[in-house]
Amino acid sequence: MKQLRLGVLAGLFAVAGVLSWGGARLWDTVGTLPSVPLAAPVVLAVIAVVLLATALSIRSRLRAQRERRPGAKGVEPLMAARAVVFGQASALVASLVCGMYGGVGVYLLMNSLDVPARRDQAIYAGLAVLAGAGVVAAAFFLERVCKLPDDEETGAAPTV
Repeated sequence: MKQLRLGVLAGLFAVAGVLSWGGARLWDTVGTLPSVPLAAPVVLAVIAVVLLATALSIRSRLRAQRERRPGAKGVEPLMAARAVVFGQASALVASLVCGMYGGVGVYLLMNSLDVPARRDQAIYAGLAVLAGAGVVAAAFFLERVCKLPDDEETGAAPTV
């Protein structure tokens, strides 16, 4: 399984941001710009918390198994692999969504901060970008927790 690359996520964020900025600019000249939902940062923050909780749970179970504590529950490799895939998919989607809200937020910051409703939309967009960054950070942490020790024969460090 390939590891997440920060460059790929940053590229997705940038492309989605530029496209959504242009789309917001075009949409605003044609009609009214759709609003940024308040639920966007909330949902992204919930996903980040779930990823972080999963990573902390797996890390504590691995530590207990490594220290050979009595009654320690091990980590099934398939469950760890599913967690990593969930984290990677969440990071990819979060980078796209954050790019979209980031582009709309930049457009709103540049053009219409004098309108209170638009100012609130810009704040929601900024919070969504921050929550998405939390999702990406939690996904990287989860991937690091589930990483296998270095393989001496190949020198590679595969993930579970």
